[in-house]
Amino acid sequence: MNMPYQSSVGPDVFDPMERASVDELRALQLDRMKRSIRHAYENMKPWRAKCIEQGVHPDDFHQLSDLSRFPFTTKQDFRDNYPFGMFAVPVEKVARLHASSGTTGKPVVVGYTARDIDTWANLVARTLYAAGARPGDKVHIAYGYGLFTGGMGSHYGAERLGCTVVPMSAGQTERQVQMIQDFDPDLVMITPSYLLNLAEAMERQGVDTSKLRLRAGVVGAEPWTESMRHEINRRMNMRALDTYGLSEVMGPGVAQECIETEDGPTLWEDHFYPEIIDPETREVLPDGETGELVLTSLTKEALPVIRYRTRDLSCLLPGTARPSMRRLGKVMARSDDMLIIRGVNLFPSQIEEQLLKVEGLAPHFQMEVRREGSMDDLTLNIEPRPGSSREEADAHAAALVRRVKAYLGVTVRTKLHEPGQLARSEGKAVRVVDHRPKH
Repeated sequence: MNMPYQSSVGPDVFDPMERASVDELRALQLDRMKRSIRHAYENMKPWRAKCIEQGVHPDDFHQLSDLSRFPFTTKQDFRDNYPFGMFAVPVEKVARLHASSGTTGKPVVVGYTARDIDTWANLVARTLYAAGARPGDKVHIAYGYGLFTGGMGSHYGAERLGCTVVPMSAGQTERQVQMIQDFDPDLVMITPSYLLNLAEAMERQGVDTSKLRLRAGVVGAEPWTESMRHEINRRMNMRALDTYGLSEVMGPGVAQECIETEDGPTLWEDHFYPEIIDPETREVLPDGETGELVLTSLTKEALPVIRYRTRDLSCLLPGTARPSMRRLGKVMARSDDMLIIRGVNLFPSQIEEQLLKVEGLAPHFQMEVRREGSMDDLTLNIEPRPGSSREEADAHAAALVRRVKAYLGVTVRTKLHEPGQLARSEGKAVRVVDHRPKH
């Protein structure tokens, strides 16, 4: 059965650095950033060229605020220098390669030295520990293995913590359900959309989730809302904890929501230095203001990234469970996921939030955008919950249209599908299909 989290007396952390004072952390960040900037400048030709064009040099870096003088790194830099042009060490010194799926262009290729992999394993172990995992726990990994960083990054970290790993990978949903029942893991590492897919499969099979040992999930790799968290917790009888990572910066293990507080991911600031910028002006914003998250790696060898524009929209909040390290505000959208429909800025997470408030609709959807003449048209492909009559389904769809218009200011159409007809996520959900002309 589900096991409640038992908080220990006093600070309980994986790494002593999690207990450091703010002054100790800032001193460490300054030292590591000096070395990381110089390493990138001396060994990463594309970024050095940007520095020369911008008229800055590592000798100009004296304090953390000087970081804003240096150029950004973007995903386009990776694509322009595909496959290995962004590496700061010779390829023969790279112990492992990973890559993105490349669905929107050339894949982003990332490399790791043996020391990078060791650092990565420690960070994911710290992440799992913050989520309540302990040595001896069983961890079911449903992130994809292979070139995607999620599966193997999670795997090495769970082993480093001393957990028993179930390397399931993504897909094979019915078998996933069977393995969770048979192996009875303590934690699962998974995307939120696929976790909802598993919940649905368990309901179809009559699985009583309250009798599972599964108590928490390290859930991330795509934006998700608090409404989706409540849906997952209710249906899975567990605690879904937000995690944050991205391949260009490391993979999983960049930030993790601590089970003691469940108030947003704590950023592991001894390895990643955050900034929030205005996506348009690129001005650095103060803590608490929402903008685009920019990250600088402090300890990477093969692929240091300086001021990487993540495109994720968030804010920096004061530390709680790890007081010296700041938290990320909920990453519910990406600046490059934004749709402009008839002059209204719209994110998939906003549609998800309204959908989950209509009780008669299933939490699965896809947005289709078309251009009719000079006007954009948005259709929401949705499903009623099983057992709904056609009249009830039509009423729920109409309710969603009203909510989207009232709360988001845009008129949409809906297309009802039979329960189970929409494609289910086996990894990251594809929320938007844009049929508009590219030019």
